[in-house]
Amino acid sequence: MPENSIAVLALPEDPRHKIGDAILRLVLSVPESNEGTAVQPELRARWLGRAAARQASLMAGSLALPPGVLGWLTILPELLAVWRLQAQMVSDIAAVYGKSATLGREQMLYCLFKHVSAQLFRDVVVQVGERFVVQRASLVFIQYAARTLGVKVTQNVIGKSVSRLLPLIGAVGVGAYAYFDTTQVAKTAIALFSSEIVLDPQAS
Repeated sequence: MPENSIAVLALPEDPRHKIGDAILRLVLSVPESNEGTAVQPELRARWLGRAAARQASLMAGSLALPPGVLGWLTILPELLAVWRLQAQMVSDIAAVYGKSATLGREQMLYCLFKHVSAQLFRDVVVQVGERFVVQRASLVFIQYAARTLGVKVTQNVIGKSVSRLLPLIGAVGVGAYAYFDTTQVAKTAIALFSSEIVLDPQAS
């Protein structure tokens, strides 16, 4: 079976596994970009980052408004919506730097979640001076990374879940966190794609 068409493994009905499964499906399909190579890529990339952060904040804050049980039910849709927005932003930033051809699932996973667990990517994306060496990751590693991130993200969600009992206050907090989170993703993407990228075909 082709590597990109492989189905994700069946996972128990556990929030951590649901989130990990969502991360896996997200990074296996890198979105295309309508952006072209920019004359001043850093300016355009920073603009894209700010625009995405504002949109993520509004989106996440709106989804966090429902009170009680409904608020809990919006957690996964909120995460997915923000991650899809961030994934498109990463693709657009790669495009303005003229790096769309080199954007793969490894770089996408790194940009989206490096600030969540930098240690997880220490052997996949390595900065060497002014260059980034990106080692091709096996699907087994991608699945492992997605599950590990699912656990970490779930822990973060539980830590912030009390705010959802106060819908208006919670919505403001969730929106602010989505803004900050998206800004971190943009910074990682800009740092990566503004540098020379060396692709190592050896799978980890």
